[in-house]
Amino acid sequence: MIVGIPKEIKNNESRVGMTPAGVFELVKNNHKVYVQSGAGEGSGFFNQDYQQAGAVILDTIGQVYAMSEMIVKVKEPIAEEYNLIQEGQILFTYFHFASSEALTKAMIKQKAVCIAYETVEDEEGTLPLLTPMSEVAGRMAIQQGAKYLEKPVKGRGVLLGGVPGVAPGKVLVLGAGVVGIQAAKMAAGLGAHVTILDVNMKRLRYANDVMPPHVVTEFSNEFNIRRLIKTHDLIIGGVLLKGAKAPNLITRDMLKEMRPGTVIVDVAVDQGGCVETTKPTTHEDPIYIIDDVVHYSVANMPGAVPYTSTMALTNVTLPYALKLANLGWEEACEKDAPLKKGLNIVEGNVVYQEIIEAFGWEEIVA
Repeated sequence: MIVGIPKEIKNNESRVGMTPAGVFELVKNNHKVYVQSGAGEGSGFFNQDYQQAGAVILDTIGQVYAMSEMIVKVKEPIAEEYNLIQEGQILFTYFHFASSEALTKAMIKQKAVCIAYETVEDEEGTLPLLTPMSEVAGRMAIQQGAKYLEKPVKGRGVLLGGVPGVAPGKVLVLGAGVVGIQAAKMAAGLGAHVTILDVNMKRLRYANDVMPPHVVTEFSNEFNIRRLIKTHDLIIGGVLLKGAKAPNLITRDMLKEMRPGTVIVDVAVDQGGCVETTKPTTHEDPIYIIDDVVHYSVANMPGAVPYTSTMALTNVTLPYALKLANLGWEEACEKDAPLKKGLNIVEGNVVYQEIIEAFGWEEIVA
């Protein structure tokens, strides 16, 4: 199979779809790999690294799309890429369709085979291709939240870890999944007082078992959320519904109950956000303020640490990319149940029910 690795063109996205080590494995399996010139530079991988691994370097993104049977990338195609996508071409990347009707309709129109990293689901119900980026984002959420709590950027002026004689900051984590656990771990490491909310008692029991005593768990409901947001300095949105739009756990009216300078980091922004006032931002312009509450909702947080993120992503995506290249998408998905769940749109047909539900469609909208 001919595999293409284009340069990411989303704002401040420095990751790349595959490391040179991943390319080496594809070439070793007798596949041809085209890499756009400069695609890996943001992650610390250069053209000569890919050439040594056996790739062919192409000058433009148009050439990569035109000459490849499968495109492996990091983020969803943006508008400039839509017309480059060919009918029947495999796109293997993060899509998060439920948060963008325009993207969904564009991929239906192009009749591509869209396999989404975020909906590949193993037998245990975990999302192996989403997990590493959720780990990165969860940890980064605390780094960014701690920074934006500083007064010069309109935060409350709170040091999360406190100092002797001064109480530490308080962090509220919505969701005890991968993002939430990693965020709580980082916040606890800084010395903050952490509260984790979830509706899944198994996850709360797990968090209670593995976290230190200054991390507490509570059941998630509107009453508890309204009570806790009044006293917490940093709120992390880490809620995920597989392939579907995130629920709004914090509504617009709740912002008035928070103290001025409270910071919200909504990691769920890729799936529409779990805060009603969330809108996607970029690393170039990451925050906005509503009712004196600082919102940080960068839709590609791991893109700020591209070396770590690209390495972690290729570790988990490569085995699936190899299956797709070795067998073709139909046979690969037939033989691999987790990979089959990654199928979202196939040659003009939406095959993932949560996408249809997210837009209130009764049937496929072409």
